[in-house]
Amino acid sequence: MSAPRDLSHVDSAGAVHMVDVGAKPAIRRRAVARATVRMAAETAERLRTLPKGDALVTAQLAGVLAAKRTSELIPLCHPLPLTHVDVQIDVRGAAVEIEAVAETVAQTGVEMEALVAASMAALTVYDMAKAIDSGMSVEGVHLAEKTKEPS
Repeated sequence: MSAPRDLSHVDSAGAVHMVDVGAKPAIRRRAVARATVRMAAETAERLRTLPKGDALVTAQLAGVLAAKRTSELIPLCHPLPLTHVDVQIDVRGAAVEIEAVAETVAQTGVEMEALVAASMAALTVYDMAKAIDSGMSVEGVHLAEKTKEPS
C-alpha cells in the first residue's frame, strides 16, 4: 500500500470541493475494476434462467449504464466522456467474477467509472438471485489497474 497523501477533495480548512482539472491536458486513460459475488454452486448454475431473467446479461448492461452515470452517483466526481466501457462476467463454480473496463480521453482518471460498473454489476447479480440464495456475498471490489498515456 502506498503512503498516505493529502486528500484531493478536501481543502486546508477541511471543506470538500470538486478538484479543478481545467489546466490538465486531456489524455487517454483506462481503468480496470473487479468484483466477486459468492453464492451456492446451484445458484450459479441457474443465473441464466432465473424468474427475473438472465442475471448475467442484465448485470452486464447494469454495469455499463452505471459507468455512464457515475458522476450522478458520486458527488465530487467529474462527468467524463467515456470512449469505451466493457463489463465481462464469468461464472466459476460457486462465484461470479466481474471485470469492468472504462476508458476515456479526459483531464482526470476513470477509476470511479470502472469501480461503479463492477459494483453495480455485482449488485445486480445479487438482486436477481436473492430470492433463491440468501447466503450470497459481494466481495473484493477493487481497482485492479489504471493507466494513462504519457503526457
